Amino acid sequence: MYKGKKISAVIVAAGNSSRMQSSVSKQLMILCGKTVIANTVDTFVKCGFFDEIVVVCPNGDEELYQKLLGDNLTIVCGGHARQQSVYNGVSSVSDDCDVIAVHDGARPLADVSDIENVVDDALHFGASTLAVPVKDTIKIIKDNVVIDTPDRDTMYAVQTPQVFYRDDYLRAYEKALVNGVDFTDDCQLIESVGGVIHVTVGHYTNIKITTPEDIDIAEVLMKRRGNL
Repeated sequence: MYKGKKISAVIVAAGNSSRMQSSVSKQLMILCGKTVIANTVDTFVKCGFFDEIVVVCPNGDEELYQKLLGDNLTIVCGGHARQQSVYNGVSSVSDDCDVIAVHDGARPLADVSDIENVVDDALHFGASTLAVPVKDTIKIIKDNVVIDTPDRDTMYAVQTPQVFYRDDYLRAYEKALVNGVDFTDDCQLIESVGGVIHVTVGHYTNIKITTPEDIDIAEVLMKRRGNL
C-alpha cells in the first residue's frame, strides 16, 4: 500500500520496433550490460511502493520474458495495438488495485523521484502524466507546407509513466471499444471521456528507445547517472 492505495505498474513492451532497423526488438537490446526491459523493470522495483508489476510482451515471448525478468513479475502477451496491449496488462492486475501506472518498456531512464511525483499527483488530481516542455519550435505540416506554428510555450512532450485510477481507465476503454476508437496514447483514452490529465514535469533524460542512435544516447546518460 502507498498512501492507502494499492498501486500497480503496467510496463508495455509489446511493440514491433519497426524503427529500430534491427532483428532484435528494442526491449531486448543490451544497455549497460542488461536488456532495455530489464533496466526499465529495475527502476520500478527500486521505487519500492508498487504492489505488483505487470510486463506486457510480444505474443509468444511470455516464457522468454519470464525467464529474463524473474518470477516476481506477471508476464502477459500484448494485443494488435497499444490500446489492446495496455488493456491486457491492466486486466491482469489484482482486483483490489486502485491505481495503475502505465509505462513504456523502452523508457529505461525514468527517474525514481519523477515516478513517485507523478503517482502522488495522480492520487491527488485523479490522473497525471510525466511531460517536458518542448525545446524546438513546432510546425504543423500538410503536403510538405507549413500551415500553422503553435505557441511553443503551450507545447509539452508527453512521456510515461501515465497514471490513472484503474476504474476510470476501464470505463474509458469500454467506451472506446464500443465506439470503435483506437488511441495510441493512454491519456487520450481518458481525455475521450472527459477526464482531466494533470501534468507532472519530468526530465529530458527520460527518453524512449526508438531508433538506433537512442541506444548510444541512453548509454551515455546511464553512465553519467552512475549506473556503471
